[in-house]
Amino acid sequence: MSKLELRGIHQTFPGKKQRVSVLADISLHVKEGEFVSLIGPSGSGKSTLFHIIGGLVNPTSGEVWLDGVNVTGSKGLISYMPQQPALFPWRSIESNVALAQEVAGETRTDALAKAREWLPKVGLGGYEQELPHVLSGGMQQRVSFLRALLSPQELMCLDEPFGSLDALTRQDMQAWLLNIWEQNKHSILFVTHSIEEALFLSDRIYVLSNKPAKIIEELVIPFARPRQESVMLESKFQELRQYIQGLLRQEITYDKSH
Repeated sequence: MSKLELRGIHQTFPGKKQRVSVLADISLHVKEGEFVSLIGPSGSGKSTLFHIIGGLVNPTSGEVWLDGVNVTGSKGLISYMPQQPALFPWRSIESNVALAQEVAGETRTDALAKAREWLPKVGLGGYEQELPHVLSGGMQQRVSFLRALLSPQELMCLDEPFGSLDALTRQDMQAWLLNIWEQNKHSILFVTHSIEEALFLSDRIYVLSNKPAKIIEELVIPFARPRQESVMLESKFQELRQYIQGLLRQEITYDKSH
């Protein structure tokens, strides 16, 4: 059974003259323990899709199913990591990590104990009592990811979490994310603009069209796990990268001609 299933999601919003269609018949699934990426042109509605999955926006039509239950419009059922770390500047690192567990009803003592257990595992031992401004961008993203990972929800939605990082830090974070995920195997739906990132991290990739977004291709990624960075040098990796780039380029060209 799929952890997440989207069935025929359509989304329109009011415009100045007429309603604007953002999502058109999106149907996809994420299986238990699977890493699935969404990639598409800018403004293709990927973040809107996350808002629908998280229950923040009700779809115009269609349904969201989690663990075989229709949860359309329900909040608090997924773990979400936004593009920016979104840490509370007045809370210590361990308190920021513990926050999602506390909100879910865990005692502060237990939540902090779990945070202290995990922070050294993600390279943040010794920073437990520091405030977020002390950390680099990559380190802050680790805190944000760990907060999402330790929340009780088993489906994680990651919205371009490494988009604001420099290229080297981003590559380090990708390898780090895979390493942590291999130990934990949460179900992940990951939004990215980077083809290489999607190919390196994912079991499957859904390629989205321009707005109104529809799925134009579903790709099963053939590389074995645990995955090493050397996979990026393989000819098959480059072949898939060029194929996805071609799909997206067609969409961008199409958009400009209308």
